Amino acid sequence: MTAYLLSLIIFVPLFGALIILAIPSAAIRSIKYLAIAITFLQIILAGFIYSVYEKGPDAPAGVHIEAAYQLQEKAPWINLDLGSLGTLSIEYFVAVDGISITMVLLAAIVMFIGAISSLQIQVKVKGYFFLYLLLSGTVMGCFLALDFFLFYLFFEFMLLPMYFLIGLWGGPRREYASIKFFLYTLAGSIFILIAMISLYISVIDPAATAVQAGLIDHVQEATSENIIQLQQMMRENKIDAGNMVHTFNMVSMADSANFIPGSLLDVLNQKLIFGNAARLWVFLALFIGFAIKLPAVPLHTWLPDAHVEAPTPVSVVLAGILLKIGAYGIIRTAFSIFPEGAVHYSWLIGFLGILSIIYGGFNALAMRDLKKLIAYSSVAHMGFVLLGLASGTAEGISGAIYQMFSHGIIASMLFLIAGVLYERTHNRMIEDYSGLATKMPYFTIVVVIAFFASLGLPGFSGFIAEFLIFLGAFNAANVNQLLPRWMAIVATLGLILGAAYYLWTLQRMFFGKYFGKDAAWDTLLRDLRPIEYVMFLPLIILTLFLGLFPQFFLDLVNQSVGQLVTLINQTGKENLELILRHISL
Repeated sequence: MTAYLLSLIIFVPLFGALIILAIPSAAIRSIKYLAIAITFLQIILAGFIYSVYEKGPDAPAGVHIEAAYQLQEKAPWINLDLGSLGTLSIEYFVAVDGISITMVLLAAIVMFIGAISSLQIQVKVKGYFFLYLLLSGTVMGCFLALDFFLFYLFFEFMLLPMYFLIGLWGGPRREYASIKFFLYTLAGSIFILIAMISLYISVIDPAATAVQAGLIDHVQEATSENIIQLQQMMRENKIDAGNMVHTFNMVSMADSANFIPGSLLDVLNQKLIFGNAARLWVFLALFIGFAIKLPAVPLHTWLPDAHVEAPTPVSVVLAGILLKIGAYGIIRTAFSIFPEGAVHYSWLIGFLGILSIIYGGFNALAMRDLKKLIAYSSVAHMGFVLLGLASGTAEGISGAIYQMFSHGIIASMLFLIAGVLYERTHNRMIEDYSGLATKMPYFTIVVVIAFFASLGLPGFSGFIAEFLIFLGAFNAANVNQLLPRWMAIVATLGLILGAAYYLWTLQRMFFGKYFGKDAAWDTLLRDLRPIEYVMFLPLIILTLFLGLFPQFFLDLVNQSVGQLVTLINQTGKENLELILRHISL
C-alpha cells in the first residue's frame, strides 16, 4: 500500500467528487457525510505517510537530490519526439521530503475541519461538495508534484473550484471578490508559466538523455557516474541536440549541471536582458507569481475581499492552506532552482516581509469587520514567513515552515470564530458586540486561546515559529550577511501591533457589560454547539502540542532545511559570483 500512498491522497477526493455527481441532489445528508468521510480518509492516509516517512539525522533530505525523496511514484506521461529539437518529457512524479510532508499533514487537517464546517451549507449542496473535494485533491497535488508541468496543472486547476466556491456561496459582493481573486492569481500564474517554459527549454533529464545518447540502455540503469559523464559530455558539446530530452522535473532543474550550455538559463550564459542575467529575472518571475498567492504587500489586495465574501469553510481553507501554497512554491521552485536569486534578492524579500508585517498589522488595527481584521493579520503573519526565508539561515527557514503550519492551524480557528458569530447574527462588526463572555463563556475561552496563539504567546505554536524566525533574522548578519539586523528589529513592531489589535478586539467584544446591536440577538447568541467543539478542540490541541513539543515538527524538517540552507549559501553564492562576474564584463 505504501507504494501508492501519495497517489491515493491526491485521487481519493477526486474520485469522491465523481461519486457525488452520481448522487441525487435531494440526498443532501448523504452528500455532506460522504465529503466528511473522504476528508477524514485523507487524514488517515496522511497519518500513514507520516508513519512510514523516515525521520532523524540520517534520513534522506530531498530538496535538490532526487534519490533523497521518499515514497517516490514516477511514471512516463507525455513523451514527444521533436526531431532536431530533442524530446519533450513530462512525467507523473510525486514524492515527499521534510518540507512537503508538513504541508500534506496541514492540508489533510484543514480540509477535514473545513468539511465539518461546511455542514452549514444549505443551497446547491451537491455542487458545493463536488467543488470542495476537487479543491482537496488539487491542493494535495500541488504539495506532492515534482514535475513542474504536473505542479502547474494542479496549481491552475485549484483556481476554478475556489473561484466558484466564493462566487456562488459567498456574501453580497461575492462576484467582485471571486473575479478579483481569479484575476490576481491568474496574473501570478502567467509569471510562473513564463518561468516554467524558460526552464523547460534550458534543462535536460540526464538519465533519459544518457539513454538517447547510447551511454546506457534504460533509465533505471543510470548511476551517479553515468550522470556526471553525461553532464561533462554536454558541457563539451558532445551531445547532439536531437538526443537531448528536455524535462519539467523540478529536481533536475535544481542542478545547474543539467542546464544546456549557452541556453537561456545556463549559469555561464553571458547574455543580459535589460542589464540583468536571465536566471535572476526568472527567479523574480517565480517569486512574484507565488508572492501574489502568499500574499505579500503590495500584491495582497485580493485577500481581504476574498475572505470577507467567502463562506466560513472557504475562508478556513483559503487562510489555512492556499496561502501556504504561495510560500511552498517559493521554496520549492524559486529558492531550490535559483539559489543565487535567493542570495541576490534577500534584501528585497526581507523588506517585503517587514512591509507586510507592519502594513498588515496597522490595517488589522483599523478594521471594524472581524473577518477583515483576521485577513490582515494573515498578511502580517505571511510577512514573517518571508523574513525567515530571506535570512537564509537554518533557524529562519525552519521558523518560516513552522509558521506556515502554525498559521494554518491558528487562522483556521480564527475564521471559525468569525463564522460562529456570523452564523448566529449575520453580523461581523466589532463595534456591534460587547460583553459576549457573559452570553458565551466557552466560546470566549476558545477566542482567548486563538487570539493568544496568534499573537505568539509562549506555550503556543506561534511563539516557536516567530522565535525561530527572529533568531534566524538576527543571526543572518553574522552567518551569511544576507539581511541587515535592523530588519529583524523593525519586524518586532509586528508583535506589538498583533498584541494591540487582538487584545483591543477581545476587550471590546467579549468583556464589559453585555451589548448586542439587535435585541433579537439575546436569544441567538448561544454558546458553542457540540459540532463546533469538534472543530475547535483538535486545532487547540495541535497548537498547544506544537508549542510545547516543537521537536515533533522540527524532526521532520531539519534534514531538508539543512539541504536547502547549504544549497542557498554555497551553490547560490557560487552561481551568483559567476553571474555577477559576467554582468560586470
